[in-house]
Amino acid sequence: MTETAEQRAEADNAPHELFVRTASKNGRPIVSMTALDYGDACVIAVRLQGNQADDRVRSYSFADAQQASTFVTEAVEALIYLGCDIHA
Repeated sequence: MTETAEQRAEADNAPHELFVRTASKNGRPIVSMTALDYGDACVIAVRLQGNQADDRVRSYSFADAQQASTFVTEAVEALIYLGCDIHA
């Protein structure tokens, strides 16, 4: 089966997952952060987890992967300070 031009265009526009970081506390999931590279921008998809959060997803856009990585690094540092375990 051959790939059509439309399928190739969709694949080219699909985001590339750079990394995922998750945080838990006392064995319970708190948050997951997924970095998605769209080529011209990088988006961090943040999923809050737990009883009160209702698994909501929020997105934060950045000009490039470096800015997005800085955001996640600072968030991870804060979560560690709050006693969370971080998983890559």
